[in-house]
Amino acid sequence: MQLPRIVITGVGLTAPNGDNLAAFRRNLLAGVAGISRIDVRYMGQLLAGVCHYDPLKYQKKKEVRVGTRAGSISIYCAREALADAGLDAAAIVKDRTGIYIGCTEHGNVETENEIYNISKFNYDTKYWSHYHNPRTVANNPAGETSLNLGITGPAYTIGAACAAGNLGLIHAAQMLRLGEVDLAICGGVSESIHTFGIFAGFKSQNALATHDDPAKASRPFDLARNGIVVSEGGCLYTLERLEDARARGARIYGEIGGYCVNSDASDYVLPNPVRQAECVRKAIAHAGLQPHDIHIVNTHATATPLGDIQECEAIRAVFGEGCPDTFINNTKGFIGHCMGAAGALELAGNLPAFDDLTVHPSINVDNLDPKCALPGLVLNQARRVERVDAILNNSFGMLGINSALIVRRFVP
Repeated sequence: MQLPRIVITGVGLTAPNGDNLAAFRRNLLAGVAGISRIDVRYMGQLLAGVCHYDPLKYQKKKEVRVGTRAGSISIYCAREALADAGLDAAAIVKDRTGIYIGCTEHGNVETENEIYNISKFNYDTKYWSHYHNPRTVANNPAGETSLNLGITGPAYTIGAACAAGNLGLIHAAQMLRLGEVDLAICGGVSESIHTFGIFAGFKSQNALATHDDPAKASRPFDLARNGIVVSEGGCLYTLERLEDARARGARIYGEIGGYCVNSDASDYVLPNPVRQAECVRKAIAHAGLQPHDIHIVNTHATATPLGDIQECEAIRAVFGEGCPDTFINNTKGFIGHCMGAAGALELAGNLPAFDDLTVHPSINVDNLDPKCALPGLVLNQARRVERVDAILNNSFGMLGINSALIVRRFVP
């Protein structure tokens, strides 16, 4: 049976270095990072990726105050994606639209804030917010989006650690193919910088990046890399079946080609390159392609010493030396690690390559770690290439979840 073809028709995003795809892409090609210093409760000044979108563009002040940062980011990205797709938010068929948002974690920000607030009142819980429960339920980002847009179809989040952004798109494609919905708003979001717990956790693991220059703090593959820059962000897409997109004359960014999700089942934190390579191979096979058919590989590499090496080992196992037209890059040097939004944002940063045939670079690599050396690795300056027909987006997460998503050039 021929499965329906699923295409990307809209992109809405906010990243530490851009609040729409055009600005994001421009800064990726120009080597402009978006990392700064922020005050983190109990910990002082730390490096982070902060978004600068206008939350009042699609929400009232009270809605922003009552809701969550993750919900606000989701609403902004969803509205931007619909507009980018040429869809009238008021006119879409509400019960045939699904919202599938990947998220690393949710609720920590609100719980930490509430405990801090009542500590000022001798921990008297009468000062605890009655908005706490709806703010902290796992489906909050998707739920806030459904409330804002009036969407009555399925709306929920997908917990998949830092692989969650890819999972949002994969799940949406599956639901469209099953006929459960006719339009999907999907991707990933993160509000991670607003919880001190995530900073403290990475610091306890000696995995929190430090650098005198914030713009150079996130440096995957560099020999002197020393950890993760925690970032917030979001990227949501509109996905449709090809026949529906064609019927309304929609612009098409690309087509969902193939994907795979698997698990390491070996460690809480340390990645397993054998399972990562297996995930990539299965995604390529699912797309009906061979490794040499992939022209851009966006790596997940987070700038942890061992994690980057393990992923490079996996990539080397799949692509070896026989893929001269395969180019490899990384986005986290620009924006840090946007956790649940990482995969979705990193895919978006590469999508314009279908049109401009340019691979954005991995930046801040002053001294390439020999263990991370890969054929086709694009470092520090963008590279013009002859063709881009398939993009592979790697996104991996704690507790051993791996995801690989392939988007193909749309060919009618």
